[in-house]
Amino acid sequence: MLCNRAIKVNAWTQWGKLKTVVVGRADSACFQPEEPAFKGKINNKIIEKELDWPLGRKKQRVIDRANNQLDNLAIVLTRLGVNVLRPSPIDFNREIKTPLWQVNNMFCCVCPRDVMITIGNSIIEATMSKRGRFFEYLPYRDIMYKLWDADHYMKWKAAPKPSMNSNMYWEGYWSKFNSFNIKSEDEQHKLLHDYKYVLNESEIAFDAADITRCGKDIFVQHSMTTNLRAIEWLRRELDGLIRVHTLKFPYDREPSHIDCTLVPLRPPRSEQRGVILTNPERPLLDKDKKFFKDNGWELVDVPMPSKINYPMPTFCQSSKWLSMNLLSIDENTVIVEENEKDLHVLLEKLGFETIKIPFRNVFEFGGSIHCSTWDIEREDSSEDFFRTPYAL
Repeated sequence: MLCNRAIKVNAWTQWGKLKTVVVGRADSACFQPEEPAFKGKINNKIIEKELDWPLGRKKQRVIDRANNQLDNLAIVLTRLGVNVLRPSPIDFNREIKTPLWQVNNMFCCVCPRDVMITIGNSIIEATMSKRGRFFEYLPYRDIMYKLWDADHYMKWKAAPKPSMNSNMYWEGYWSKFNSFNIKSEDEQHKLLHDYKYVLNESEIAFDAADITRCGKDIFVQHSMTTNLRAIEWLRRELDGLIRVHTLKFPYDREPSHIDCTLVPLRPPRSEQRGVILTNPERPLLDKDKKFFKDNGWELVDVPMPSKINYPMPTFCQSSKWLSMNLLSIDENTVIVEENEKDLHVLLEKLGFETIKIPFRNVFEFGGSIHCSTWDIEREDSSEDFFRTPYAL
């Protein structure tokens, strides 16, 4: 529910003081159905030999464990003075059928970050890149209409829905890396640097979680879940308001969602450099490193994930780098998964207060703390943190 005070739809950064946020739910969650954009991987060699990728609803005890941790996150945020909203789940265990394709079931609404993004006073509904997530915007419609009624300056944008027909995907993608580990180093390098992912460029398709905000600039990852045509759509749609930059991470074999690769935490000020957490296994291109450093940002590699959290849960489809998937409450305070102790130490050395919560039971549903939230209102503005231009 909306709080009594007026909500102002406003979020220009990842770090402005958080005022209103949506926290996901695991109710009625299902396994993602296999389709051209998704092939499930079971993270247990014994189980993998015995089972095909499951269909339908997840076990209720698994859903309940995730909901307990999501509810706890909502409680922690409320105690910090943040207004917390929750989605209205639908029955995800239903077949989706269009004139062009069908899948056995949908997925869940644990990760609103994937579907919705606030940029300034606009909220954008992403197209999504997977068929099973085509209607994942529906659990947020009640919230959207309440915001629309409450804030007369809010803008509501929905990206053009793609057909998701077979021609939208590169048929050969999943066989591309089958023999990756036995290829020569030069062959591996070429594969990684051709930036050819499962989405082709025939239609606009993106997940909102491939976007990160830094005031007057947003950075969008070209990935398995966001194509270049979508980045061009964002560039045109936000022209005159926001500068849109494309980032590529060639050493990520299956890039998806930027918040496990590049996490801005604090902007550069006259007395301090800005802080961006970076992934040591997924380095920025040299020209992008230079762009950030020239504009006063310090790039800080995160430590390796906790051995308690890795290997990932059996049916989790996210990488071990959920370790860096944290949520900023303000420029000095972050919420982090409780087992990532090396990351806690690093953040505290950098001057951040860390609030530690359990969240491993949510990993199976597609993300961690940042993924499971969608910030609607922050105390910030369209400040320019990149006065030195990007060199093409």
